[in-house]
Amino acid sequence: MRARVIHTFDYTYDAPVLLGPHRFGLKPRGHGFQRLLDFRLEISPDPSRLYPLVAASGDEILRARFQGSSDHFQVRAISEVETETAPLLQACLEENEPQLPYPVGHLNGDLMGSLEGWLPNGQHDPAAVDLAQEALMGSDQRALMFLQQLVEIIQDRVKYTQRHVGPAWPAGRTLKERVGSCRDLAMLMVESCRCVGLPARFVSGYHLVEPKPKRYDLHAWAEVYLPGAGWRGFDPSGIGAIDDRYITLATSSKPELTAAITGSFSGPPGVSSEFSWAIEADVLDPAPSTAQIPPTCHSPNPAPLGVRKGKRGIPPPG
Repeated sequence: MRARVIHTFDYTYDAPVLLGPHRFGLKPRGHGFQRLLDFRLEISPDPSRLYPLVAASGDEILRARFQGSSDHFQVRAISEVETETAPLLQACLEENEPQLPYPVGHLNGDLMGSLEGWLPNGQHDPAAVDLAQEALMGSDQRALMFLQQLVEIIQDRVKYTQRHVGPAWPAGRTLKERVGSCRDLAMLMVESCRCVGLPARFVSGYHLVEPKPKRYDLHAWAEVYLPGAGWRGFDPSGIGAIDDRYITLATSSKPELTAAITGSFSGPPGVSSEFSWAIEADVLDPAPSTAQIPPTCHSPNPAPLGVRKGKRGIPPPG
C-alpha cells in the first residue's frame, strides 16, 4: 500500500507564550516492511534549531528549540509511505517456532529493555502473569498459538472504549475495568508477552482502515520479537497480526516515549489555550486485501494545557 498522511496540530493562546524544547515522534519508520518515500515537518513559528536523532528503538526523532514568544503554535507532518505485508510467520519460523516460556539467556542482550516488568522493581504485574498463564494453557507452549489465544482473550475480556487523556493503563487496571482504549489493550498485550519471555514493545502510528472513516486518528498496537522472525506487529484491539494497512510512527519499551509531540510552554498568569488536530489520509495505491476490517480503535489527541507553566504531551494513542 502507498499512502499519503497529513497530520496537523494547532495550538492557540490568548496571550503570547514562550515555547520550550519540543520532541516530535511523527516521522514514519523507513525500514523493514515500510518505506518512507517523502517526509516534511512544517512548524510555525520557525524553531531556532531543529535536529534529528536516532532513538534507542531505532526510530528517528526530531527535537526543536524556539526563541521569542507567540500566540500560535502549529505543527504539520506530511508523509508518503509505502508498506508491504510481512511474510507469513509460519513460513519464517518453519520447524523452529519458539517454545514458551522462552529462556531469557537465549536472547540478544539488546532486547532486555523489552522484557522488563511494569512494577518499579522490574517485576511483572500479577494480572499480566495470570493472563499470560491462561493464554499459555492449551497452546502446547508454542509461541504462535500463544499469541493467537492472547489476542482472543484480551478481546473477550476487555471492551474497547475511547479515552481522551492519560497514559496507557497497567494490565491490572485494564482487566479490572474491563474496558480500555487501544493503548490500554496494547500495553496489556505487551506486559503479558514479557511474562513468558517474549520481548514486546509499544507502537504508535496510523491504521488506514477500509472503508475510510469520517475521521482518522492515532492508533496503538504491540510489536513482539519472535526469534527467527524478528519484530512483528499485533493489534489486540483490531485484527491481531497486522497487515499493510498499518503505518508505524514510533516504538518503545516505554509507551510515553512514543508520543507524537511532547514539549512545554510558559506564559502570563491565567493564560488559556485551545487545541485542534486533524489527520488526512489517502491511499494512493492499495494492495489487494482479503478482509475488510472496520475501524475499531480511534485514539484521542489530548486537550492542551491552559496553565501559566505547563508541559504539552500528545500521549501514546488509544
